[in-house]
Amino acid sequence: RKELRKLDKFSQFAIIASDEAIKDCGVDFDKVDRTRVGVVWSSGIGGSNTIFGEIIDYTSSAVSRFSPFFIPKIISDIAAGTISIKYGLMGPNYNTVSACASSANAIIDATNLIRLDMADMIVIGGSEASINEVGMEGFQSMQAISKNNEEYQTASRPFCATRDGFVMGEGGCSLVLEEYEHAVNRGAKIYAEVAGVGLSADAYHITAPHPDGLGGMIAMTNALKNAGIAPEKIDYINAHATSTPIGDVPEILAIQKVFGEHAYKLNISSTKSEIGHLLGAAGAIESMFCILAINESIVPPTINHKQFDEKIDRNLNLTLHKAQKRNVDYAMSNAFGFSGHNTSIIFKKMDK
Repeated sequence: RKELRKLDKFSQFAIIASDEAIKDCGVDFDKVDRTRVGVVWSSGIGGSNTIFGEIIDYTSSAVSRFSPFFIPKIISDIAAGTISIKYGLMGPNYNTVSACASSANAIIDATNLIRLDMADMIVIGGSEASINEVGMEGFQSMQAISKNNEEYQTASRPFCATRDGFVMGEGGCSLVLEEYEHAVNRGAKIYAEVAGVGLSADAYHITAPHPDGLGGMIAMTNALKNAGIAPEKIDYINAHATSTPIGDVPEILAIQKVFGEHAYKLNISSTKSEIGHLLGAAGAIESMFCILAINESIVPPTINHKQFDEKIDRNLNLTLHKAQKRNVDYAMSNAFGFSGHNTSIIFKKMDK
C-alpha cells in the first residue's frame, strides 16, 4: 500500500512486468557487475491518471494542494528509476518517448548500448495506463478511437474494411536484453537474438502516416540492412496496424514495396486485434509476440476481420481468425508513432 501511494498505475505495471522478466531470466544480481546492468523503460504518456485525479482534487477540494508525490508520479522516466532503485542497477538508466513507438525505441537503444559495450544487460519495457476521461476523450477528439460501441468486443479489427479506430489497451511488458557471451557464461535461457534494427521518420504529418508508407518502408529496409539479411529471410511480421482507417493501408503498401513477391509468402498479423493498442507499451508487447512465435512455431492471428478492404491485397496472408503453425526463423516487429516515428526490429531464432 505504501508503494501504491507513490506510483501511478503505469509505473505499477512497469514494476510488475520487469519483476517477471528479471525472475524469468534467472539472473543473480549479486553475481554480476551491477554498474553494467541498465534499465531503459518507456511510456508514451506517463502518469495521466495522476494528472487527471490531482487536478480534479485540486479544483474541487476546500484545501487546494497537490500531493508531494505528484511530479514523481507523472514523469514517464520515473518507472526506469524505480526499477533501478528496486534492484540496485547502476548502468544506463532513462526513458524513451516516441509516442506509440516508444518501447520499440527502448529495445533499439538497449541493443545499441550493448553493442557499444556500455552495458552487459539492460531491462527494457513499456507500460501505459491511459484509460481515463482525459486519455479517452483526447484520442476521441482526434477521431482515432473506435466508436463501435454496439460491437465493442470486436471493434479492434485491423485491415478490415469496417475498421473505424483503435481500441485502447493498457498494461506493461518487459524483456531482458543481454550480451551473448555474458548470457551464455551465466547459463541463461536465450529466447531469441536481436538481429537488426531500423529507424526512420515520415517527415510528413503530426498524426497521419505517409499515405504511401514511405517512412515504414525506410525503417524496414534499414532493419534488413542492419541484420545483413535478404527480405526473403523474414517469415513473420507483427504489423503496427492499429485498426485506424488511415494507418493500416500505408503499412501494407510499405511491406509490399520492401518484400516484393516474398510479401505473399509472409505471415502478417496485428495482435492489437486481441489486446487493443497499448500506445507506448505496444512495441515491447509486439516484440514479445514475435519472440514467442519463433519459440513456439505459431503465428498469432488477426481476429475480428469481417470484410476485405479493396485497398489491401486479399492474396496477402494476414493470418485471419486463427493462429497458424509455421517455422519462424526471423520475425519483424513494426511500431510507428505520431509525428512520424518509425521502428522495425528483427528477431532471429538462436542457432542450435
